[in-house]
Amino acid sequence: MLALVMWTDAVDLRDFYASTLGQVARRMIRRRLRELWPDVTGQSVLGLGYATPYLNGFRGQAGRILAAMPAAQGVLRWPADEPGLTTLVDELELPFPDLSMDRVLLIHALECAEQVRPMMREVWRVLSGSGRLLVVVPNRRGIWARVERTPFGNGLPYTPGQLSRVLRDNLFTPIESHRALFVPPMPSRMILSSAPAWEKVGQRAFTTFSGVVMTEAVKQIYAAGAVPARKRRRYLPVPERTPRV
Repeated sequence: MLALVMWTDAVDLRDFYASTLGQVARRMIRRRLRELWPDVTGQSVLGLGYATPYLNGFRGQAGRILAAMPAAQGVLRWPADEPGLTTLVDELELPFPDLSMDRVLLIHALECAEQVRPMMREVWRVLSGSGRLLVVVPNRRGIWARVERTPFGNGLPYTPGQLSRVLRDNLFTPIESHRALFVPPMPSRMILSSAPAWEKVGQRAFTTFSGVVMTEAVKQIYAAGAVPARKRRRYLPVPERTPRV
């Protein structure tokens, strides 16, 4: 049976990451993310999807950070008590100039997208020639993809090979695939408190069953003529969540 492809509501994502299980998931994924991107000093970092739980770690280091939340997902203000860094977007028509981003993080995005190719072409357009893209998706073989009470159980999960093919088909060259989130998605305090140990063992012994697959990629520069230019609408940051109609 195919997974139902639909965007997870931003409020549901916020509530998940406020839970104990969500906090553990964020720490395990963010730890791996920071290993892959240890230094973003002075760079422009864009998170597309629901990336705010992971962008906090780059604040104070990156030159600019933006969180773009698709309209079908909804938008929440972030950071809560500071000038907003989020904007509501059409993921098929991003309101950013060509080559304007040094790093792009896709999380809670690709597995939910109804039109993958146009979205990925927009990511290609805004990413700089020397930039890096990091895509985080639920692992098709992992336990988290089978648990609907978490956002990693929604949308279309991927294997590393499937994710690499999607990237290659959309003008990106995958560099390397990584894994994270080996702790079982169970609200057990004993299990969650041992999450770092699960990560260490998982990375060595059962990588196939990680909760998420993370693939870093660069853009194929020789494909520069493949993405046509078009007039773009202007979007403004949204201070509060915009409810669905």
